[in-house]
Amino acid sequence: MNPASAARQRLLEEQAQLQQECERLRELVHALEQGGAVPANLEGAAGLPSAKEVAELKKQVESAELKNQRLKEVFQAKIQEFRKVCYALTGYQVDVTTESQYRLTSMYAERQADCLLFKATGPSGAKMQLLETEFSRSVGELIQLHLLGQDSIPAFLSALTLDLFSRQTLA
Repeated sequence: MNPASAARQRLLEEQAQLQQECERLRELVHALEQGGAVPANLEGAAGLPSAKEVAELKKQVESAELKNQRLKEVFQAKIQEFRKVCYALTGYQVDVTTESQYRLTSMYAERQADCLLFKATGPSGAKMQLLETEFSRSVGELIQLHLLGQDSIPAFLSALTLDLFSRQTLA
């Protein structure tokens, strides 16, 4: 029971294990350099997934991509449906022009250029600010009464809708 002999024996065993691992890794490197498949007895040693696992993962990725594409299509259809419903209910087509900026065009507008621009301000865009346009300058009385006096965008838009509607029905 000599401690030096026991240590020497452990070193010899460890050296043998390391030589075996080195040989397996050489075989793996050789197989990879040849461009061939990794031999089944070396897959575990390499820490690489097996061909079966790779095929299964590819199927999962393809399935996820297909699901994502379907979700995008459904989402686009729902967005268009929502835009049409908003236009039919409120009489305004809402378009995003830039980040936090929205263009409203009334269905009763006399010209396509007759639109209002609003900019979202405040935390999380909770507040809206009317930006000056050629059309907004023409409805100064409504702005003065409903936006500045009553601080109500819905009242302003309703009054504007009634004003534009009455112009079309009288004309």
